Amino acid sequence: MNEVPFDLDAVFEVDDYVYFYSEALTDERTDAEVAGLVQMLELDAPLRILDLACGFGRHANRLAALGHSVVGIDYMPGFLEMARATAQAMGVTVDYRQGDMREPFGEDEFDRVLLLFTSFGYFTDEENARVLANVSRALKPGGLLGVDMHNRDAALKFLVPASVLEKEGNLMIDRSSFDVMTGRWINRRIVIRDGVRRDKPFSVRCYNAGEIRQLLAAAGLEIVKLCAGWRGQPLSAESGGMAVVARKTT
Repeated sequence: MNEVPFDLDAVFEVDDYVYFYSEALTDERTDAEVAGLVQMLELDAPLRILDLACGFGRHANRLAALGHSVVGIDYMPGFLEMARATAQAMGVTVDYRQGDMREPFGEDEFDRVLLLFTSFGYFTDEENARVLANVSRALKPGGLLGVDMHNRDAALKFLVPASVLEKEGNLMIDRSSFDVMTGRWINRRIVIRDGVRRDKPFSVRCYNAGEIRQLLAAAGLEIVKLCAGWRGQPLSAESGGMAVVARKTT
């Protein structure tokens, strides 16, 4: 298949993203995810946490409210503006920074690093490996990474060639395929809002449990928990996603 670029600025354009995803990303959903993170990542005592690809801060701000010292890094300045405004409204402090996860972001600094809402796998295999190397470098010895992602074993079984999300007469059209040679889910997305069409193509590298174990090990990270989600559900070949907890071993 032809290579599909990941246009970060188009895919994560703030207004369209929030418009189409806001109804799915409810407070109840985020509260449940944070509760799962607290349990699976042992967040009972105050820790130094990095929320990488933090988006508009829906996890970072809640973790700060629980007493953790939180840094949030995201590529999109618009998301960071929203995150800061929400933090102020909640009366919490989070150190929000603009950055690219492919660039180093600390050394032996964090007790925990989070990569949530399938925000891993955007780049080439080499760049994805670099992201994990950066995570390992930023973690303190014995620190934990929490990352969720698509489960490649299920991706091929349940791939829907096309889907349409309609809201107030506006459309987000996802046209999906899977490249078995590269392991990438390809989405030639089209958004039509107020009669204007915008193309937002992207592809995401999907891993199965064995692949991600090897990739993490190469970065000095050892899996300690592997589940189907942040509620700790057992992982199977039918699980659409994976929630991984890995410890820094080097």
